[in-house]
Amino acid sequence: MFHLARFVFSCACLALLSAGSAQAAERGKVQAFLEVTGFDVALDSIALSASDAPNMLGLSAGDFGSEWTRLSQSVFDRTKMRELALDILTETLEEDALSHAAAFYASDLGQRLVMAENASHLVEEDDTKQAAGQRIIADLVKADSNRVALYHRMGQAIDAAGSGLRFIQQIQFRFLMAASAAGVIELQLDADGLRALQRDQEGEMRMALRASNLAASAYTYQGFSEAEIEAYVEALETPLMQEVYELLNAVQFEITANRFEALAYRMKELGQGEEL
Repeated sequence: MFHLARFVFSCACLALLSAGSAQAAERGKVQAFLEVTGFDVALDSIALSASDAPNMLGLSAGDFGSEWTRLSQSVFDRTKMRELALDILTETLEEDALSHAAAFYASDLGQRLVMAENASHLVEEDDTKQAAGQRIIADLVKADSNRVALYHRMGQAIDAAGSGLRFIQQIQFRFLMAASAAGVIELQLDADGLRALQRDQEGEMRMALRASNLAASAYTYQGFSEAEIEAYVEALETPLMQEVYELLNAVQFEITANRFEALAYRMKELGQGEEL
């Protein structure tokens, strides 16, 4: 499905909150929705992204000593992230959109898709998944398969607003600024300079993101027929499913950014290369 102390809402979440609160779903139904769609596992997989944090700072997890694992697990607590998602979605996810998405994912095809997506989310070695996906794509291109076009459509349907790159940039920005404020690193750029650097790299990052998403889709859905993938894409393209994904993308982004900011401030507890 997804290839994000006080909780701070993003502008996107605030806008969606205002639009959806009148017909918001009950908390119990939202909990069931998370499970049937696999979004609960997608949230859990955010914890795996903690390993990328030191790399953004030009460091490695080993530079922070043996307490790194304990700290990252504490900040990216799976129960806390699920509760944050429940809090937001209970206020924002409308009943008709919830019912529409849940009905699809509860179907036989939907549950098989969720099983494949859950397994893919929890593959810790992303490089391995990417390499396998790229080999699959190369073989599909040689065979002139329609699956490649379907995977492109799938990516567009999942992120119809084209917000994926913007979300990644914002997570990086918030993390680096928080790490600088916490004294973990000393940035050579101010906020405006960092934004300008991100704009300069935008074209390259957009191409890399598309290639990464394509490879991830090829890896995740390799066990499905072309007809099944097409049926999934058509389901994702329906207006209510688009509404659901716009909201879930915003929720995943905000939780990811929130946890990375928290991690930045907690990293000052760890001396580089030293035990606590």
